[in-house]
Amino acid sequence: QVHLEESGGGLVQPGGSLRLSCAASGSIRRIYAMAWYYQLPGKERDFVAGITSGGTTNYADSVKGRFAISRDNAKNTVYLQMNSLKPEDTAVYYCQMQEGTMTDGVYAYWGQGTQVTVSS
Repeated sequence: QVHLEESGGGLVQPGGSLRLSCAASGSIRRIYAMAWYYQLPGKERDFVAGITSGGTTNYADSVKGRFAISRDNAKNTVYLQMNSLKPEDTAVYYCQMQEGTMTDGVYAYWGQGTQVTVSS
C-alpha cells in the first residue's frame, strides 16, 4: 500500500505564490507519472499538471506560465510551484501518483487534498 501526504496549502493574496508538496511512503516499487488535480465543491476533479517518470511535463491551459510541476525521485515527492495566483485558483488540490510494475500492474494513488485559498 502507498500513502501520499500533501502539504503547503493555505491562504494567499492574489498575485502571491504557494508551493505544494506531496510525498509518497509505504511499499513503493516504482513510481511512474505524478500529477496534480484540483476540485471545487460539487464539481469533478480536474487536471492541473502532470510529469512523467522521464520529466516531461504538461499543464492545463489555465495554469500555463504560472504553475510549475517538478519531482524528486529520490524522495518520491512531487511539487507544484504556484505563482501569480488568482482567486479562481481557489480549490482543494490533490496529488496523484501511478505506482507499481509493468508485470504486476500500475495503480493510481491519491493524496488527502490540501486547501488553497486565494483572497485579499
